[in-house]
Amino acid sequence: MKRFSGESATALLSTARVAEALGVSVTTVKRWVDDGVLPAYRTAGGHRILLLDDVLRAARLGNLPHADLTRLQVLAAPVEDTATLARRFIQAIDIEDLEQIRQLILQAHESGLPIATIGDEILAPSLAHLGRLWETGRVIIMFEHLVSEACRAALFEIEASIRLTLRPTRPVAVGGAVEHDHSVLPSLLVKLVLIQNGWDAINLGPHTPFSALQTALSAFAPRLVWLSVTHISDLDTFQSEHAAFVAEASARGILTVTGGQALSPLLVPKLSCTMVCRSLTHLAEFAQTLHPATPRPKRGRPANPTS
Repeated sequence: MKRFSGESATALLSTARVAEALGVSVTTVKRWVDDGVLPAYRTAGGHRILLLDDVLRAARLGNLPHADLTRLQVLAAPVEDTATLARRFIQAIDIEDLEQIRQLILQAHESGLPIATIGDEILAPSLAHLGRLWETGRVIIMFEHLVSEACRAALFEIEASIRLTLRPTRPVAVGGAVEHDHSVLPSLLVKLVLIQNGWDAINLGPHTPFSALQTALSAFAPRLVWLSVTHISDLDTFQSEHAAFVAEASARGILTVTGGQALSPLLVPKLSCTMVCRSLTHLAEFAQTLHPATPRPKRGRPANPTS
């Protein structure tokens, strides 16, 4: 358990307040802390304190019998639904407010939404709107890049907060966007979804040749490899290289996941990968079946309860 330094970007909670919100006893919360189910810190006086983000993350994963999370007062204002957040995001794009774009992503995360939901229900429709504006000449490519950078900045902040509570032993996943696909955000979102679901994810970024992905199989010995596909420059070349890569990964016992908006309904049945993911939520569900991010809490009193 870490010693608390006195600085935190999220609310601090006592074990009593967490117990009340989750509908369990204080000793049960202490047990979960001791078992590593809930990350916690020690104050100078030796008391356990928990971060709001950690409690919400555990509750989202369905491993805790939360009774009334509103008692934690997650936000001073009511949490908006994803459709409302998406509309506000689109409005921020229309008025070219980059700081608002960054803040909306952070707000969505702080309200307890999983990264997969933020990507699927807020970023995807908003960025599709931005793409239509660019195609019709209503925005210039520079602004599209600036929006992408604002999103990346917010996602990097979120990654830093998630990494504070990672378990030391995690399966490795590696991946990136395929060659000639210069999209940055999809593969970054995949990385964060996997990290949030208990994986050590390594993002090779955009425009990654299959030869580089093959090198990564040896360099990182991953359990899973993902391929983000939002653009295919040559369909025949992609299919042949994809098939060869999947075959090599399979021979090594490595799972392969492919997803992205460039995968047409006609192409999907021809792909021999382990899983074709329809969305980030689909990926999160698949990742959880392979490696549950949080162990289920043990019931009963802790062996040596302390303050």
